[in-house]
Amino acid sequence: MNNPVNIIVEPEEIINFLKSKMNFKEVYQNVIFQRVIFHVAQERGISVTAEEIEEQADNLRRNKRLEKATDTIAWLADQLITPEDWEVGIHARLLSQKLAETLFAQEVKKVFFQNRLDFEQVVLYQIIVSYEKFAQELFYQIEEGEISFYHAAHLYDMDEQRRYKCGYEGKIYRFALQPDIAAVVFSTPAKQLIPPFKTDQGYHLFMVEEFLPAELTSERYQEILNNMFQRWLASELDSLLKSSLKDTV
Repeated sequence: MNNPVNIIVEPEEIINFLKSKMNFKEVYQNVIFQRVIFHVAQERGISVTAEEIEEQADNLRRNKRLEKATDTIAWLADQLITPEDWEVGIHARLLSQKLAETLFAQEVKKVFFQNRLDFEQVVLYQIIVSYEKFAQELFYQIEEGEISFYHAAHLYDMDEQRRYKCGYEGKIYRFALQPDIAAVVFSTPAKQLIPPFKTDQGYHLFMVEEFLPAELTSERYQEILNNMFQRWLASELDSLLKSSLKDTV
């Protein structure tokens, strides 16, 4: 009879596994980010209360439909973490959010209005095919009403997932598009088919269903805040690495 596999995992094994999967650098950076957050928050007198942790834990339990304490304990056990580990994680996330607000909340509106055009969106559909002649034929067939855009996308698009969605790409920010594509897409009226457009991917037929004006919603506010905070963390890490390098020389 074979000996059973030992299910106890040592910390060194986890580190070696992360290295083998090329994930160690990301984890290492996140650990340093957390140190920076704790250090700067302490310098600025930012803290998280037990009440705030409890409120956030209650919200998480509701989101995961963990109605009873036993449900929560069972879920945590399945995640291989203790209730104490969970509270530490909640504390870290709340502290990170508070620090981000302290550092950049006053800058979010300024960044948004300075880059307002970039935050415009379109509800975009597209078809991509390999050959220019075929793209032209599809363009004329759709224009003449011989086939609908959505049916053509379902039949002929190069990408399987986009075929299933009949060409639907979703809500796309202007900044997420290549500048030359954005210029064409945002200057063409909604529902009007755009003639074949060549990129490295192939020949595109674009159609905008709707233009969505830039609006500083709570989601967009948080997105801008997070981006600013992540850039700041990356800069802090870079400074620490350069300082450490100087110390070793």
